[in-house]
Amino acid sequence: MAHIVGKSAYKQLEERLNRFPQGAPPSETLYKILSLLFSEKEAALVAQLPIKPFTAKKASKIWNMSEAAAEEMLEKLAGRAILLDSEHHGIRKYMLPPPMAGFFEFSMMRIREDIDQKLLGELLYQYLNVEEDFIKDLFIGSETKLGRVFVQEEVLSKENMVHILDFEKASHIIEASSHIGISTCYCRHKMQHVGKACDAPMDICMTFNHTAASLIRHHYARKVDVSEGIELLHQAYENNLVQCGENVRENVTFICNCCGCCCEAMIAAKKFGMLHPVETTNYMPKLIGDTCTGCGKCVKVCPIQAIEWISVEENTHDQQKMLHINEDICLGCGICVRGCHNKSIYLERRPQQIITPVNSVHRSVLMAIEKGKLQHLIFDDQAFRSHRAMAAILAVILKLPPVKQVMASKQMKSIYLENLIKKLSI
Repeated sequence: MAHIVGKSAYKQLEERLNRFPQGAPPSETLYKILSLLFSEKEAALVAQLPIKPFTAKKASKIWNMSEAAAEEMLEKLAGRAILLDSEHHGIRKYMLPPPMAGFFEFSMMRIREDIDQKLLGELLYQYLNVEEDFIKDLFIGSETKLGRVFVQEEVLSKENMVHILDFEKASHIIEASSHIGISTCYCRHKMQHVGKACDAPMDICMTFNHTAASLIRHHYARKVDVSEGIELLHQAYENNLVQCGENVRENVTFICNCCGCCCEAMIAAKKFGMLHPVETTNYMPKLIGDTCTGCGKCVKVCPIQAIEWISVEENTHDQQKMLHINEDICLGCGICVRGCHNKSIYLERRPQQIITPVNSVHRSVLMAIEKGKLQHLIFDDQAFRSHRAMAAILAVILKLPPVKQVMASKQMKSIYLENLIKKLSI
């Protein structure tokens, strides 16, 4: 009987996680991961939590327990980085993050002894790297991407540096953040436990603002100042790591420094490059054929194998090889430019600007529309009862292009929303 109750609790938690635009496809492996991270009681309680940030008082009502007992449970969960907590005008609020970028990663972002991290690493590898349903849903399940690549600023020309926007620069994200946290790289830590890790730096995973503050508070990240953050960014450049961060313009919460062999985003880019699993930069590398010596170093350093040798027939009896940049899958990171000591590769601004969501709410609404999950954001009884919350979502929808407004209205099945969109779009 206990097994049935436990299974039911984890099933409820799985269903709760799938109200996020980026969900967690059902799997026996997922059940094992959740049972390792949550007790049955915790799974049953977390399954009831709202999507938007909430207080201990709110949780106590949902859980039907005293506020003190609810706060104790919330602190326990935040202490294990299952929940994120932050303070707003003297009131502490909590939030359940999605699995990624969220508590999957947090669970491996420091060495800990309260859980079997080797087993957890093996399970995460099975769920993410072998089964792949989660990765496909996360990276190619919607047009709007969870992550975007930052260009390596050191290789930009003076002209490009004049025109680059602040939100395109990892250095600006570091300099503008209220809190900066540095943790162990989740991806390489996970790969260590299955014998597949590389020798890239480990303590270089960056979180910012409220997310960093919560992880620092509960010892899942160490606090650093701007100068050390910039120093670590340059260390990442020197190790040919790709900066892949949250796909928003404001209040970026993370920047991962990714290798091509361990990190999920880069592995997805190699496997599904034509589908653009992560958003590219606004730059594209160009090869100067006249000065290229054909050393092939750019081929070796490209993290997603976007540069390759191709055969060119000079005549019927001779065949030569030349370097080719596959622009359909290139991330525009600039690592190849850094690797070319002959300066035969340079970055050129793309003619069409990449559109980046304003903030996490904007991105979440876009992803929810594209995945058919908008109703979860608006009609979640525990999360969006207030007119203010409804108005915030509608404000985002009404700024969307007409085609996506139609998608939104169809999903909502709401005459009210459809008429409102028509009225305000005139």
